[in-house]
Amino acid sequence: MRLILQYALSVIFIVQMYLAMAIYALYWTPIAMFRREAAFDAVHAYCRWVRASAALLVGLKSEIRGEVPTDEVLIGAKHQSFFDIILIVSVVPRPKFIMKKELLWAPIVGWYAKRLGCIPVDRGKRGQAVKQMVADVKAGTAWPGQLIIYPQGTRVAAGAKRPYKVGVGVLYSQLGQDCVPAATNVGVFWPRHGLLRKPGLAVVEFLPRIPSGLSVEEFMARIEPAVEDASDRLAAEAGFALKKG
Repeated sequence: MRLILQYALSVIFIVQMYLAMAIYALYWTPIAMFRREAAFDAVHAYCRWVRASAALLVGLKSEIRGEVPTDEVLIGAKHQSFFDIILIVSVVPRPKFIMKKELLWAPIVGWYAKRLGCIPVDRGKRGQAVKQMVADVKAGTAWPGQLIIYPQGTRVAAGAKRPYKVGVGVLYSQLGQDCVPAATNVGVFWPRHGLLRKPGLAVVEFLPRIPSGLSVEEFMARIEPAVEDASDRLAAEAGFALKKG
């Protein structure tokens, strides 16, 4: 009976989350069309609403740990579900992503992504997009902010292992910026697939930054164990049984 109730509350939460997205867009979009900073105000307000409503409706509280980066850096984040995006964007001042080009056509999300300065890429042409982005940064034409990237390239379930792609190291090397690793346990409570949202404490933890200037190999050797070990620690803290071996 308790599980059925949690499923019902999860559905209510999900429905209101997308309804709230539309309401926030109706209010903020006319302002954001003329003032770009309003786009950041909109996404911050929406993400805070999702965090608050998750706590209220399904008992999923959330917490940010570590020093939130506010300068122009890379954020190399563990990605387990939509909720880790919500948590990071709720506190980072000027978030932007490298995103699939198809998302530009998504209602509301696509327009705001462009307004925030996200970088759309074609599947199979990521290298070309990275080169253009690096050129824009060096030319001073890219909008400043915190570029959030997922070293594993996709959502990965809590406790699961997936190799880190060298592209994040190449990007770090070419941009010449510090990288702030970010760990999370949100997948324990908000999985990649399915409707059930579980009660508990979801955490995103910003870890000590990796300074610019390392070789790609040195960077890769530091970011993967930092993020994976911290994410496993957070999952264990949440009561998730990690597989051994």
